[in-house]
Amino acid sequence: MAVAVSDPGEDTGRSSVAGDALFRPVRAGNAFEETVSRLLQTIRLGIVAPGEALPAERELASRFSVSRDTVRDAIRSLADAGYLVSRRGRYGGTFVVDELPARSAGAAIEGLAPTAPPTAEQIDDILGLREILEVGAARAAAARSLSAEEREALWTRLGETAGASIADYRRLDSRLHLTIGELAGAPSLVPLIADNRMRVNELLENIPLLQPNIEHSNQQHEAIVIAILTGDGARAASAMQEHLEGSAALLRGFLV
Repeated sequence: MAVAVSDPGEDTGRSSVAGDALFRPVRAGNAFEETVSRLLQTIRLGIVAPGEALPAERELASRFSVSRDTVRDAIRSLADAGYLVSRRGRYGGTFVVDELPARSAGAAIEGLAPTAPPTAEQIDDILGLREILEVGAARAAAARSLSAEEREALWTRLGETAGASIADYRRLDSRLHLTIGELAGAPSLVPLIADNRMRVNELLENIPLLQPNIEHSNQQHEAIVIAILTGDGARAASAMQEHLEGSAALLRGFLV
């Protein structure tokens, strides 16, 4: 879930499990590339939403376990690609732009190599892993005794997705699915879902957004959320499975 930052010049605590999962140390050896990738994940998955501020450079450097120069270079590259903007003054900082650029803008980031289109086998791997992770997450979330705050957050994410514009739909859809992952109660599950969701979104960007599919997805989302809130694990898992199978069918139809 996105976390508002009142003063980007100060270090901030992040209560979001998804945020904690993405603001974690990057792997050594490719610090710049990993930092760019992680920042893109936080933006594209809506952890830091359009118009919100990134944490301060020193906090990012500490969370990613990289130098401030690496963070600065990554931020500059993402600003050049149209994802971030810097503002000065008392409430200045680095902010996500209000309207995200087309995904092809990522290819313009200096130092990042272009990726080849996925094969049929890779698509099957991405979608198979998604089913394993997200069906299990829905079942686990329904089995937990959720707090009032958790229940409200889930219902809010459902409403945001249902009311989303075409431009915002995939970002808010991602936030809803990540919230379900958070509510499963296993923090180590969240980075797996987030990484997989990024790969799923890369596939989705290659197919059109179809209005009937959006309407059907919103109905399925509601069924999933209601099943979780009523503690019906079997129904939550079944509704999530049906939802993912619909997305998989479209992806395979357009891409395979």
